Amino acid sequence: MNKLTLDDLQVKGKRVLVRVDYNVPLKDGRITDDSRIVASLPTLTRLLDAGARVVLMSHLGRPKGAPDPQYSLEPVAKRLAGLLGREIRFVDDCVGSAAVEASRKLGEGQVLLLENLRFHEGEEANDPEFSQQLASLGDVYVNDAFGAAHRAHASTVGVTEYVSPAAAGLLMERELTYLGKALKSPKSPFVAILGGAKISGKIDVITHLLDKVDRILIGGGMTYTFYTAQGIAIGDSLVEADRVDMAAEVLQAAEKADVDLVLPEDSLISTAADGSEPAKVSSGTAIPDGYMGVDIGPATVERFRAKLADAETVVWNGPLGIFAVPAFA
Repeated sequence: MNKLTLDDLQVKGKRVLVRVDYNVPLKDGRITDDSRIVASLPTLTRLLDAGARVVLMSHLGRPKGAPDPQYSLEPVAKRLAGLLGREIRFVDDCVGSAAVEASRKLGEGQVLLLENLRFHEGEEANDPEFSQQLASLGDVYVNDAFGAAHRAHASTVGVTEYVSPAAAGLLMERELTYLGKALKSPKSPFVAILGGAKISGKIDVITHLLDKVDRILIGGGMTYTFYTAQGIAIGDSLVEADRVDMAAEVLQAAEKADVDLVLPEDSLISTAADGSEPAKVSSGTAIPDGYMGVDIGPATVERFRAKLADAETVVWNGPLGIFAVPAFA
């Protein structure tokens, strides 16, 4: 692989700034699914055993560039401490004098978790000054947040301009290896499952896959931008009004490439995205006013199942519903 990995680093005694993906679902301040934290443990264990001083950074939710207690990473620090069986130090900001001092006080084999990166606008804006502030917290940079690696943010892209070396963690390395094999020499039929909220975040993925896959199964919030492009009523569902033309172009490109692009034929719909109101199944694709799509429906599940039955290669990117809400998981 043409990427530096942990095998290429000398970390003993060094502050290793690690971008992890701890964007975990929370309910009433409790973590309801810690799988993303668990996935980071091999990288953390390798670094700690090698005598690194580990500084962790992550985003959580969408706090819109300002501190918001409901999106604090402090509950993550407590869960991580239990999983690793060691103290996890926590600082209530990800930049500034307190964060710098906390990083410098770390001893070998100790861990510091920074507060939510998205409490600052500079993270999503990939602001150079904010990137430099993050870089000042580490001597070495490791990206192990595969789920956030497609975003050109300060913690994934900007920071690498100011700290070297930069390498992939074990989770990142594994995902890149699998993905590389899948895209370089996939066995056919090759099926891609694409979900997530926005088509704008997936357009490059879709375009890149069109000349490789046999089928693309679409789900998640971006379904309703595709529906809008087809003139289908979506009620109060999520839509990117400025991406409707893009959705139409994708549909045309798929047809031209002879790719079977499959949209949901029904949806689980509700009047409340937080699961506080009961959900029901839509009658066909159209969604009535007052309701929003929150997951694919049972007919779509069966259709997708059939489309996957003979698949030899499957690449899946993004959730098909609001998975953090148990009713829509």
